[in-house]
Amino acid sequence: MDYYAFYTGQCFDADTWLGAHLEGNRAVFRTFAPAAAGAALLHGGRELPMSPIHDGNFYEVWAEGVRPGDCYQYRIYHQGGGYTDHCDPYGYGMELRPGSQSVLRDLKEYHFQDGAWMKARRERLEEPLNIYELHLGSWRRKPDGGWYRYDELAYPLIEYVKSCGYNYVEFLPLCEHPCDESWGYQITGFFAPTSRYGTARELMILIDRLHQAGIGVLLDFVPAHFAVDRYGLARYDGTALYEYPHRDVEVSEWGSHNFMHSRGEVRSFLQSCARYWLEVFHFDGLRMDAISRILYWQGDEARGVNQDGVAFLRTMNQGLKRHCPGCILAAEDSTSFGRVTAPADQGGLGFDYKWDMGWMHDTLSYFQAPPAERLQRSHQITFSMHYFPQERYLLPLSHDEVVHGKATILQKMNGDYDGKFPQARALYLYMMTHPGKKLNFMGNELGHFREWDPGREQDWLLLDFPIHQAFFQFVRELNQLYLTHPALSRWDYRQDGFCWLGCSRPEQGVFAYIRQCKEEQLAVLLNLSGEPAVYELPAPRGACLLLHSNWRRFGGEIPEEACLVTGGAVTDHIPPCSGVLFRLG
Repeated sequence: MDYYAFYTGQCFDADTWLGAHLEGNRAVFRTFAPAAAGAALLHGGRELPMSPIHDGNFYEVWAEGVRPGDCYQYRIYHQGGGYTDHCDPYGYGMELRPGSQSVLRDLKEYHFQDGAWMKARRERLEEPLNIYELHLGSWRRKPDGGWYRYDELAYPLIEYVKSCGYNYVEFLPLCEHPCDESWGYQITGFFAPTSRYGTARELMILIDRLHQAGIGVLLDFVPAHFAVDRYGLARYDGTALYEYPHRDVEVSEWGSHNFMHSRGEVRSFLQSCARYWLEVFHFDGLRMDAISRILYWQGDEARGVNQDGVAFLRTMNQGLKRHCPGCILAAEDSTSFGRVTAPADQGGLGFDYKWDMGWMHDTLSYFQAPPAERLQRSHQITFSMHYFPQERYLLPLSHDEVVHGKATILQKMNGDYDGKFPQARALYLYMMTHPGKKLNFMGNELGHFREWDPGREQDWLLLDFPIHQAFFQFVRELNQLYLTHPALSRWDYRQDGFCWLGCSRPEQGVFAYIRQCKEEQLAVLLNLSGEPAVYELPAPRGACLLLHSNWRRFGGEIPEEACLVTGGAVTDHIPPCSGVLFRLG
C-alpha cells in the first residue's frame, strides 16, 4: 500500500494490505488506529499483542494455525485507559447478528467464469438499461420463513428477471449490518457481504451465474454514513477517526455517524471499498446512496456546499473508472447541484447517471390526483423535459416509494381497486417511453397492494388473481418492447431523441410525443384524463400499433384485433387513463 496515497485520500487498494490476509495456515492482521494506546488480536480464545509498524499509526501481527471461517476481533486500547473490541474495518466477512466478530475469508477460492461479460462491460448510455431493484431477504423466502443462500437464489432469480424483461438487477446494500430493519443502510462491515445469505464465495457464484445469463448486477453502496454500534467504526481508536468530532455534523438524520470526507484515510477507506465490490465481486456498478449528504452539510443546501465531500466524489468516481472500466456509477441525489453526470476532469462529479427524483415525485403526485384535478397539473408531466437535458437521468420507482405509509405504486393510483389498474398501466407506459434509464422495485410488477416489509417475501399469490396476472403480463410485454426497440433508449440523452407532437393537449390530459433514433421512430399517446379522447396521428403506410394499455389481455376493454395501421392519418378514441404506442418507421 502506498502510505502517502492512503493519507492523502488517493488510495484505492488499502484493503489488499490492511485487514486479514491468509498465507497457508497462517495470516497477517493489520489495522489503522493512530490514536490508540495499543492493539491486540482476539482469536481462538487468545489475545495476541499487535506491534506498531511504519509510523506507529498501524498495528500488525502474524498468527499461526488459522483457517478460513475463523472468527476474530481487534482489541483497541485507549489513551485514557480501557479498551473496546471492534470488528475489522477491512474484514472480508462477519458473523450473523447478534454476533459482531469478523470472519476470515479466502477470496481467491472462487474462480469466475464470466470473462466474456466482464470484457464487454459498459455504461449502456445508448442501450436499454432496465433495472429490477430487490432486497435479497424479502424477494423470496424458504417455506419455513428462512433466507435462501446467495447461490440458491441464482437460478430462480435469473429465470424470473429474464422472463420479466429486465436486463440488470440492483441489490439493496449487502454489506454486513446488525439490524434487519435498516435494509442494509446502517453498516458495520463495509467489506463483508452480509452473512444472512451465506458467504463471500456464494455471493460470487450468484453474480457469476447472473453474468453468464446476460444479466448485469448493481449494488447499492453507502458512502455517506455508518452505524453507531460500538464494535464497528464508531470511535475506532478511542477518538473520532471515521466520523466528525463536531456534534453539529457528527450524526445524520438517520441517527448514524457521518463519514468525515475531509480526512484522507476515510476517503481511501471508502474508495478502496467501492473498488473492492466492483473488482473482486464483479459487480457492474454502484448506486451511491444519499449523495446530497456528501454534497451539502447534513444534506441541507442552506448550510452550504461541503467542498471536501465534492472533492471526494470526483476523486472516487475518476479512480473507479480508471480501475474498473465500464462500471456504472449512479447518484441518488435530489438536489439542484450542477454537473453531477459531467466528467470529473471537466469539473463534474463523474457519475454516469443521476436518479430523477423530481420526475418520480411529480409523476406519482399527478397519478394520485383525481382525473378532474389533473387538468390543472399538466406541468407535472411536461416539466421533466425542460430540465432533462441538464443531466443523464435515470427514472426510479424504488423501495423508498413503497414504505413508511407512502402506499405501494398501485395503491397510489387514484380511484377504487379496479380503477387503479388502468392508471398504473398508463403510468408505466409513460415511464418506459420517457427518456432515461429505468428502475423498478420488486413487487411493483405484481401490482403489490401491501407496503414492502423486509421481514416477509413478496405476495406471489397475487398472480392467482386474474386482474394482477393481467397487469403482470402488461409489465412484461412493455419491458420487452423497451429492450427490443432502440428508439426507447439509443438517443436518451440527445435533444432529437424526444419531441412533443402537435396533437398534445396537456390542458385536457392528453399527451403525445415521439421517441426516435436513426433506426426507428415511435409515437406515444396518453389520455390521462377521466374522459375518452380523440386523437389524430399522421402515420405512414406500414406503421403499426405495438401496444395498447387497455387491451383485453391486460385487463382492459379494447379487442386486440384492432391493432393494424394501413397508412395515412389515424383517427381513433383513447379510453380514459390509457395509452398507445405506435411504430411509425
